[in-house]
Amino acid sequence: MAVKYQDYYETLGVPRSASQDEIQRAYRKLARQFHPDVNKTKEAESKFKLIGEAYEVLKDPEKRKKYDELGADWKAGQEFRPPPGWEGRRQSGPQGGFNFSSDGGDFTDFFESFFGRGGAGGQGFGRRTGNRDGQDVEADITISLEEAIHGSTRQLTLQSPDDGSTRTLSVKIPQGVVESSTIRLNGQGGPGMGEGEPGDLLLRVHLAKHPQYEVDGHDLITTLDVTPWDAALGAKVAVPTPYGEVTMTVPPGTSSGQKLRLKFKGLPHRGGSDAGDLFVRLRIVVPKELSSRERELFEQLQKESRFKANGK
Repeated sequence: MAVKYQDYYETLGVPRSASQDEIQRAYRKLARQFHPDVNKTKEAESKFKLIGEAYEVLKDPEKRKKYDELGADWKAGQEFRPPPGWEGRRQSGPQGGFNFSSDGGDFTDFFESFFGRGGAGGQGFGRRTGNRDGQDVEADITISLEEAIHGSTRQLTLQSPDDGSTRTLSVKIPQGVVESSTIRLNGQGGPGMGEGEPGDLLLRVHLAKHPQYEVDGHDLITTLDVTPWDAALGAKVAVPTPYGEVTMTVPPGTSSGQKLRLKFKGLPHRGGSDAGDLFVRLRIVVPKELSSRERELFEQLQKESRFKANGK
């Protein structure tokens, strides 16, 4: 039986060479635009179903590969018959790699002739019951280093990309989050349809630049100025850390740029059971103005010392 060919790339508005990330972004944008809970036009629901069907195929590497075997010459709406022998190649169940469901789905004849009835696996798109799980929503949040170390609670206002409406959430910042980690808020994403569950809100964490500390994963780096005599003779110096000031030993003969480590004074891991380290980068500084006695001592050292900075 001939059916109408569905150009899934055209449906999502992406080229056939699109990456998985590009396909996912295109789907999310269109799904928000045509979600029937938001878009009340007559064609919204059918468009939403077709978008979900296209994503169902193109998000799955195996399904996409089989779909691409048809070639790029087909146009949407053209009559299509499965290639000879295709029925024998179609598989269902876990061994086929599609994890087909058994209850069927409200998909086009093209999809069912190509992948079989019930060939959708996972998102709940187009269930004949009208129940669809909501989509996960991603957003960015910038927090201070102190919040990452100690944890906090933040009021976050989000604006809907669909209708511009806003909502405010109380977000718990867990202790130990780092750059690019994710905070998941269950049930705070896109709304479900019917009895479908709402999606989740995924907050990508960014750490605000700190005036004193650089961040490297869970480790911190700070710069501490020391005098030439402390660097040469060794000394006990005070070092500020995110947990309070500590005393650190500068060993004799320390060079400018050398790093000393203070264990467990960096960012904690999730749960606070362990922490990274704080690396103290030493910078030798000299006085801009010298007293007559200081000048006398430096001149004496210059004459008597055999040390050469360049090693020669």
